[in-house]
Amino acid sequence: MIFEMKKRGLVITIVGLVLVGISLSIAVSTIPSNISDPNDFSMAIMFEGMFDEITNEIQIMPGELAYVSYDASSYDAPLLWGIQIIDYKSGDALSINISNIFGDHYGKFVMSEPILFEALEIEQSDTLSFEIKNDGPRNVDVVVMFSEDPENSDVFSDSPMMNMMVSLVISGFLLILGIIISIIGVFVILVDLKNNSENKRNY
Repeated sequence: MIFEMKKRGLVITIVGLVLVGISLSIAVSTIPSNISDPNDFSMAIMFEGMFDEITNEIQIMPGELAYVSYDASSYDAPLLWGIQIIDYKSGDALSINISNIFGDHYGKFVMSEPILFEALEIEQSDTLSFEIKNDGPRNVDVVVMFSEDPENSDVFSDSPMMNMMVSLVISGFLLILGIIISIIGVFVILVDLKNNSENKRNY
């Protein structure tokens, strides 16, 4: 009986550590295999399949402009667009002017973070021009992404990114559960050791 009491804390701790190991294994397995270096991180890779169109990397020198066009075919539907500065450094900055072929302006956006996402209301099919200016001190590589009417599209729910997020949630839950169980196991071990020492003194 005393042996069983000693063993139970160890078993509980081992179960907790196993859950922590499973959690870490799930988290590692969700990282795309084509990302081998943190500097290679790209939204185009992480959100593969979630956008209707993703541009190739575009290099823009300081003070220079780059132009990207997109043919929006939906009527009365939002256009979700995003831009990412690859290998972002502090001080990088972009300004984005959006207009159509008729000169109508859809807005100007200032970007000083690695990633920017915005939505535009498109009333009819239109060709949009994105004028991207590098306001920072160094060359930057950017990627631009487009998705029409994302609210009524199932591409987001079926995307690798959503699957990855679900896996990370499960991983996080198992990690917390494993840590709690391990702590309980250690506590049980200490209590059993204390009780055992008291029993020996009584004899």
